[in-house]
Amino acid sequence: MTSTADRIAALLREHPVWDGHNDLPWEARVQVGYDWDRLDLGAGTQGRTHTDVARLRAGGVGAQFWSVYVPSNLPGSAAVTATLEQVDAVQRMVARWPEHFRLALSADDVVAAWAEGRIASLMGAEGGQSIDSSLGALRMLYEVGVRYMTLTHNHHTPWAESATDDPPADGRFGESGLTAFGREVVREMNRLGMLVDLSHVSAGTMRAALDVTQAPVVFSHSSARAVADVPRNVPDDVLARLAGNGGVCMVTFVPSFVTPAIGRWRADAGEAARAAGIAPNDHAAFSAFGVEWEKAHPIPATTLDDVVEHVEHVREVAGVEHVGLGGDYDGAGGFAPEIADVSGYPNLLAALADRGWSDDDLGRLTSGNALRVLRDAEAVAARLRSGRGPSVARIEDLDA
Repeated sequence: MTSTADRIAALLREHPVWDGHNDLPWEARVQVGYDWDRLDLGAGTQGRTHTDVARLRAGGVGAQFWSVYVPSNLPGSAAVTATLEQVDAVQRMVARWPEHFRLALSADDVVAAWAEGRIASLMGAEGGQSIDSSLGALRMLYEVGVRYMTLTHNHHTPWAESATDDPPADGRFGESGLTAFGREVVREMNRLGMLVDLSHVSAGTMRAALDVTQAPVVFSHSSARAVADVPRNVPDDVLARLAGNGGVCMVTFVPSFVTPAIGRWRADAGEAARAAGIAPNDHAAFSAFGVEWEKAHPIPATTLDDVVEHVEHVREVAGVEHVGLGGDYDGAGGFAPEIADVSGYPNLLAALADRGWSDDDLGRLTSGNALRVLRDAEAVAARLRSGRGPSVARIEDLDA
């Protein structure tokens, strides 16, 4: 009789994991200034990062959206420059280990990488700050290989509302979450074939983007708000709309987003920080405060079952065709022991198999849904490009 481990190993040979979000490029910037000789993924980086070649292979990873994240409070052109440096780092990483990685710009490229036994490497920009409110900059990110953009990170952009920023004093978002220029950004992303990523955005922005988009959306690393009630997670009404939109929610493993007790712990810590005069978006000060807070208030543990509950809830509400995986490795810490780094995906899949998931459904979860979404977005882009050219809209005109 085939063991669960053997079953999962066979499954991953046919349907490798396509993960929605990994922050290794920013770790490379912080740790070694993008010097891949000093952060040698081929030799192994155990204890320094969650990600290296051996652990990607052990985890059955066949495609990865590498996040070309930059902080959302970087001003204007500085964010664009830093994003381009991140893009350069990913391209040089792929070139440094060509036997393991292949740069992927399309769904066909992903399939070709699998046929070659390589890990398809795509890029996603984490936050609209990366385009400095310029559709020209958006198009140039697409030209250098970026295939999704998260509309916001932890701060609002001038045109889209974040889930975790204070309401703007000018009330520019109203009930929508997107300004007129923000809606134009979504339309131009559709025309390009760049996936609209709704992780990090407010529920109002999620709904507004779904109203505008003609292509499937993604949540590159988000979980279910009904299971863990934190602003970064997706409400059930939005999950339900994925069935009509064709998109995918790639469930994250971040403890504060999947374990309800940790969400409450963070909320309590936030209230204490505010009482101490620390602004919610002062990440450095909040992190330092959190270290001291945790000494007196130990953080609750997260478990693999917590992640399983989110995966199953997304399947129940959105449908099995609309759930995926977005671990957020090297962008967070404290993961459940069984999924402590990128080698842990088989443990999650085994837990789901033991709960009755079929091989077909597990294959949709690992990469089938992500592949379909990218193909569909490419088809929409081909149709839209045949009917109109690049938008020349400017934020100062649309949002005056």
